[in-house]
Amino acid sequence: MPLWLSGIIAFLVAFILAPRMRSLAMKWKFVDLPNERKIHRDPLPLLGGVAMFAGVLVVALVGLFWNNWLKTPYLGVLIGAAMLFGIGMLDDYFKTRGKDFSVSIRFGVQILSALLIPLFGGGIQGFTAPFGDHHFTAIPTALSVVITVVWVVGVTNVFNFLDGVDGLAAGIAAISATTLFFIALIKGDALSAWFSLGVAGASIGFLRHNFYPARIIMGDAGSTVLGYLLAAIASVGAFKSATIISIAVPILALGVPIFDAVRVVFVRARAGKPVYKPDQSHVHHHLLRAGLTQVQTVTVVYLISVCFSLASVIVLLLNP
Repeated sequence: MPLWLSGIIAFLVAFILAPRMRSLAMKWKFVDLPNERKIHRDPLPLLGGVAMFAGVLVVALVGLFWNNWLKTPYLGVLIGAAMLFGIGMLDDYFKTRGKDFSVSIRFGVQILSALLIPLFGGGIQGFTAPFGDHHFTAIPTALSVVITVVWVVGVTNVFNFLDGVDGLAAGIAAISATTLFFIALIKGDALSAWFSLGVAGASIGFLRHNFYPARIIMGDAGSTVLGYLLAAIASVGAFKSATIISIAVPILALGVPIFDAVRVVFVRARAGKPVYKPDQSHVHHHLLRAGLTQVQTVTVVYLISVCFSLASVIVLLLNP
C-alpha cells in the first residue's frame, strides 16, 4: 500500500467530517465562548478535534491491515492519543459552560499518555556518536523515560498554546508532520512515515474549515492530540537513537511552537504570572498588535515554520 494513501484517507475523513461536527456543535451548543484573551468575538463550534482524531484513527485502522503495528510502540501512542482526546473533550465541555477544567487532572493524563510510549518500546533510548565509529551509547531506562515524558508533555502543551489564531495550529501541525514524514523516509521508517502523513492529511483536511474566517475550531481535544502525536512520532522515529548533532532534527521540525512556548514561559515567569495560564504574549499576538491581519500573521508564522523544517532536514542529511 503506497504511503501517500495515508494522507489522502486522513484528509478526506477530516474534510468531510468537520462541517458535520460543526452542525452538531451548533445544535448541542458545544461552542467556545469569547473572553478578554481570545481573538474571536462570536461563539465558535468546538468539535473540530473530533474530525482530525477520526482521520488519524481511520489511518491507524487501515495501517493495521497493511502492517500490523500492534506489536510496535504505536499501540501505546494510539492509546495515549485516545486518553488525551477524551480529557480534551471534557475540558472543551467545561469551556462551553464558561468554566475551567482542572489543570492538575489534564497534566496527570498527559504524563500517563507520555509514559505509554516508553512502556510500549518507544522513546529516546540512547545516542550515537556523530563522528568516528558511530558508537551507540545507551542511557539508563529511568533517564530515558524521564526525557521522553518531558519531551512529549512539553510538545503537547506548546501546541495547545499555539492554538490562538484561525488556521495557525492546524497549519503548523501539517508542516511539522510533513517534515517528520521526510525524516522517516530518510531513516527508512515506513511506519512513522505512514502515521506522519496521516497527521498531516487530517490537519490539512480540517484546515480547509479552520482557516480565517474559521467556521469551526479544534479545541483542546484537537490541539493537545496533535502535539502529542507529533512528539510521539518524533520519539518513536527520528528521536529514538539520534546522533548527538541530529537531536536538533525533531526540535527544529517543531521549532515554531517550541521556541515560542519557551519565550512565553520565560516572560510569564519573569512577570510572576502562572506559566500555564493563557494570555496574549505569543508571537502571533505580537504580529496582530503590529497591524498584521490574521491571514498575514498566519502566513508569516507558516514561513518561519517552513524554514525551521528545512533546517531540520538539512541537519539530518549532513549527519545521517
